Amino acid sequence: MKLIIQIPCYNEAETLEIALNDLPRHIDGIDEIEYLIINDGSSDNTVEVARRWGVNYVVNFRRNKGLAYGFMAGIDACLRNGADIIVNTDADNQYVADDIELLVRPIIDGRSDIVIGERPIDATEHFSPTKKKLQHFGSWVVQKASNSDIPDAPSGFRAYSRDAAMRLNVTNDYTYTLETIVQAGRNKIAQTSVPIRTNGELRPSRLFSSMMGYVKKSMVTILRAYLMYQPLKTFSIMSLIPSIVGLVVIIRYLVFVAMGNSAGHIQSLILGCTLLIMGFMALMIALIGDLMAKNRKLLEDIEYHTRKMDYDGVKLDDDKPRFKEENNL
Repeated sequence: MKLIIQIPCYNEAETLEIALNDLPRHIDGIDEIEYLIINDGSSDNTVEVARRWGVNYVVNFRRNKGLAYGFMAGIDACLRNGADIIVNTDADNQYVADDIELLVRPIIDGRSDIVIGERPIDATEHFSPTKKKLQHFGSWVVQKASNSDIPDAPSGFRAYSRDAAMRLNVTNDYTYTLETIVQAGRNKIAQTSVPIRTNGELRPSRLFSSMMGYVKKSMVTILRAYLMYQPLKTFSIMSLIPSIVGLVVIIRYLVFVAMGNSAGHIQSLILGCTLLIMGFMALMIALIGDLMAKNRKLLEDIEYHTRKMDYDGVKLDDDKPRFKEENNL
C-alpha cells in the first residue's frame, strides 16, 4: 500500500523544510511513503527547498491558482503516481505530523474512506475567541448541510482513500475543505474524524485577509455545495412562503366578494396572484434544479469511471526517477 503526502505551498520557503522534516518515514500497514508539493505560483525558492530536501513530486504553477485548484491538481498527481492513500497537510507545520498515522489508520483498516483531523480548537492559543466560535458555528452548518458529524470542517489535515479521491469534485476556487465534506455526505461516502494535535503558529493564515471575508466566502461555498445536491428541497421550501401568503390574501379577497364588499380590495387579488406566481416559479426552479442534480450525479459517475480507467491504467516503472516535476499553466 502506497501513501503520498501532499503539501500545498505558496511562498513557503521559510517553513516548508520544518514541515517536511517532521513527516513520517514509516507507518505500519504502509509499504511505501512518498512526498509531493503543489507550488502555487510561489515567488520565493519554495521549489528549491523541496528539491533539496528530496520530495518525490512537484506540481508547479507559474501563477497563483488558489487553494482549491492546487488541492485538486495535487490529488490528480497523487492518483497518477499510484497512491492508495493521500494525506493533505499544511506547509506551515500547523499539524503534528506524527498524527498522520491516526489519519490513515481508519482507511487501512477499511473503516472509512475520508478521515479529517479534529483540531483542539478551544485549546489553541493563537485562535481568538471570535474565531473559535466561528469555527464551531461553521462546522455545525456544514454538519447540517452534509448530513455528517464532522466536528472540524475547515481542517485541512485529512486523508483520502484512492476510491474517495477519484470521486472528488471541487467547483469553487476558494477552498476545498467545506465543499468536499458536503459532497461526501450527500454522496454517502464513508467519512470520519480523529482528534489530532497542532503546533504553534509559525505565520498568520493566508487563506483570508479578514474574519468577515472568510465567513462570507465560507457561507457562499456551503450554500452553493448544498444547492448542487439538494435543489428540490431548498427551492420547494422557498416556494411555500409566497404560495401560502398569496393563498391567504386571495382567500381574504374571496371572503370580501362573498360578503358583497369587494370594492377597493382589488389590490389584494393582484398581490395574491403575484405571490402565487412567485411560488410557482420557485417550484419550477426546484424541479429544474432537481433534474440538473440528477444529471450531475450521472456525470460524476461517468467521471469516476473515466478516472478509474485512466488512473488505474497507469503502469508505474520500478526504476522511475526519485524526483518528478509536473508543470501546469
